[in-house]
Amino acid sequence: MALSPAAVRASFPDARGYVAACTSGIPSLATRDAVRADLDVLPDPIRYAAVAERCRAAFARLVGVDPGAVALGAQTSAMVSLIAAALPDGAVVVCPDGEFSSLVLPFVHAGRGITVRTVPLTALAESLRDGDALVAFSIVQSATGAVADADAIVAAARDHGIRTLCDATQAVGWMPVAAASFDALVCHAYKWLCAPRGVAFLTLDEDFAASIAPRQAGWYAGSDPWASCYGPDAALAASARRFDVSPAWQAFVGAEPALALFADADADALRDEVTGLAAALRERLDLPTPERATPIVTWPDVDGDDVDRLRAAGIVASRRAGNARVALHIFNDLRDVDDIARALGR
Repeated sequence: MALSPAAVRASFPDARGYVAACTSGIPSLATRDAVRADLDVLPDPIRYAAVAERCRAAFARLVGVDPGAVALGAQTSAMVSLIAAALPDGAVVVCPDGEFSSLVLPFVHAGRGITVRTVPLTALAESLRDGDALVAFSIVQSATGAVADADAIVAAARDHGIRTLCDATQAVGWMPVAAASFDALVCHAYKWLCAPRGVAFLTLDEDFAASIAPRQAGWYAGSDPWASCYGPDAALAASARRFDVSPAWQAFVGAEPALALFADADADALRDEVTGLAAALRERLDLPTPERATPIVTWPDVDGDDVDRLRAAGIVASRRAGNARVALHIFNDLRDVDDIARALGR
């Protein structure tokens, strides 16, 4: 039986005042215990490899794909760079205006005549054209919290023969995401999945994966990593594991219970819980309702005065692209809504 929002919330320490999951999640109680316990035992690469494989399997469950379609990484930009390197010379990549840099810069600096065209997020689907090679977008925008119409974007891309790359870093952990809907999906787990920084994933459609060279192949990309430690003759894995980089051991130790927690959660109920908190905050602050529900609440704060007020009240929020930005995750509750409104004089 899937875990209820209350059960997931009980897995975290009291986090009142921390409303910045879109910047970085906080560790669950089990993650804290796992990291501390790891410090008390001797390093064991075999044990760490087993931990990494369980993380791969948990993320696969989270996004609804086979573990063989999941590659392990450390940063989204490095994995996006693999895709940029696989595009043909002169390829056109379409991205939303104001997209997060880690998704855009690998294409901007890919060379070989590859260009990036940006358009408003709301016009992304209708802006795709025959001849475009790839559309790359975050399903939830970092700066604003806006949720993309992924179904419309994917449908338009298919109509024009365009590959799709989705960054789900600001989505997985609070909303259901089906990775198989996209040719490729990247996700760093340190935000809404509350894992330590340095744990990221790439999922690939098998046909798309066949066009990508394993340019950062190392020993862990081998079909048998323990037989791939030396020399040039190692056989790479046939699955998406050939795109793995060697996992950061301690980070994956902390990630394992976090990923398992969210994989076991009722994703629909969790989404409703956190977007409900955000809706309550928007009502208190008299902010408009977004087209698609999101737990990230933003409003103009060019001089940073509102963020300063929140910080003075002991509330950890963030400021991005001239906006005050608040994220309400499962470790938050209505006390945080009240505290924010009070700090802002509402």
